[in-house]
Amino acid sequence: MEFSILLAGFGGQGVLSAGKFIATAALLEGKEVSWLPSYGPEMRGGTANCSVIVSDNPIGSPILNAADVLIALNGPSLDKFTRLVKPGGLILADSSLVHAVPARQDIRFIPVPASSMASEAGNMTFAAVILLGCLAAATECFGRDSFEKALYDALPARHHHLIPKEMAIFDQGATFAAP
Repeated sequence: MEFSILLAGFGGQGVLSAGKFIATAALLEGKEVSWLPSYGPEMRGGTANCSVIVSDNPIGSPILNAADVLIALNGPSLDKFTRLVKPGGLILADSSLVHAVPARQDIRFIPVPASSMASEAGNMTFAAVILLGCLAAATECFGRDSFEKALYDALPARHHHLIPKEMAIFDQGATFAAP
């Protein structure tokens, strides 16, 4: 099994951290992982994306020419990367910020109002976690328990008090994966 994910949005939305959480969760499950960040010189407010490959076997290259999943946190990212999603693939979009729907009929599209939900929860960094909950439920590329452990591994100890709330919001995101 090899599974590729492309996450894209503006700098400051947690795109690179979200990719790192996926990679760490998959590593904790004993899988091979590649995490490749890319961001513009502006960083916060500029463009940011990263690719994550999760595999049962060694990964030959971290470069993606096509992705099984696109997580788009803004409209420009959806426009730019939709073409890279494989037929039969999945696009998750933050529908609070992405108002377009892909014209492609050969993919599954799940709009999730992640930024609105994160705002209601009082922490905008939760938007990416909501989308990762949906990703985990829709694809099973990593498990909930591994994700929680990944948060403890990846986040500084001063933020560990937020993890129970992040897991609750992760679970809310998972509900959007139901067909």
